[in-house]
Amino acid sequence: MTEILSQDEIDALLTAISTGDVEPQDYSVQKEQKKVKIYDFRRPDKFSKDQIRTLQMIHETFARLTTTALSAQLRALVSVHVASVDQLTYEEFVRSIPNPTTLAIINMDPLKGSAVLEIDPSITFTIIDKLFGGTGEATKLSRELTDIELSVMEGIVVRILGNLRECWSNVIDLRPRLGNIETNPQFAQIVPPNEMVVLITLETKVGEVEGMMNLCLPYITIEPIISKLSAQFWFSSIRKGATDENLQIIQNRLEGVNLNVVAEIGAVEVSMEEVLSLSVGDVVKLPNTKIDSDMVVKVEGRRKFKCRPGLVGSRVAVQVGDRIDEVPDELLITKKEEEDM
Repeated sequence: MTEILSQDEIDALLTAISTGDVEPQDYSVQKEQKKVKIYDFRRPDKFSKDQIRTLQMIHETFARLTTTALSAQLRALVSVHVASVDQLTYEEFVRSIPNPTTLAIINMDPLKGSAVLEIDPSITFTIIDKLFGGTGEATKLSRELTDIELSVMEGIVVRILGNLRECWSNVIDLRPRLGNIETNPQFAQIVPPNEMVVLITLETKVGEVEGMMNLCLPYITIEPIISKLSAQFWFSSIRKGATDENLQIIQNRLEGVNLNVVAEIGAVEVSMEEVLSLSVGDVVKLPNTKIDSDMVVKVEGRRKFKCRPGLVGSRVAVQVGDRIDEVPDELLITKKEEEDM
């Protein structure tokens, strides 16, 4: 930090220089030293900071999808989130993982090359225990998987790869396929040891058991699409996603969704005692409902249309009339909160 001299100190300094007690060069301004950045040519950084951030955003989506998928399949509370995204050599990655472990070799079609999904043994054996009907408690097993356990983990990995395809859909139509599962890292040499890779570390929690999942993507595998790994391209791809073709696909899928539709004649409040005393032929009087009044069609519990009762052949039916624009409950709650404020 630069020191500011007072007027007396300046006068004393000028006096000392004029009398020869102090040489002027002793007070020459020292040049700032240039900052030197260390660069290791044996370990070059091939991913820019922007590309690393984009990869993190892509795989945060992957983590959310995997959380939902595993929670549904294991019927347990599962949490997956991105802990870090780093670039390192493949040799450093292999040295950082335990032996034995679960290593899934993934074919990254249409990209040339492979990737590796490593699942920590604690997570692997917890998943297997849950699927076999156990409690999923933490175990300290350190052994290779049996043929049955390998088959079970293949199903888990295939389900996870579906999430990987979805999260990459805005960049490339990725079709990842499971090649094989290895337990010894030395047998999973997909690239040379000094080749640069990006490592996405996912903190995973199944019930009370915590561990890591690591997704290793070699640079040579994703090099053809490296220019697309920018935040600007990624966000523009998301905005362009709602094309007419995609909207038509969404509409077609929505048309096949089954909904619960009810024609409501009216409503009345009765006690449980009155309900239990009802028998065939009894008449229930509906207040505020006249013979010529419109009935209401409810779709999934929401008022959507007015209707009139009638017959189609020998079947009871209703004729749909005017649309009812009902305010959603969420908006009603928000409006009430604003009024209270």
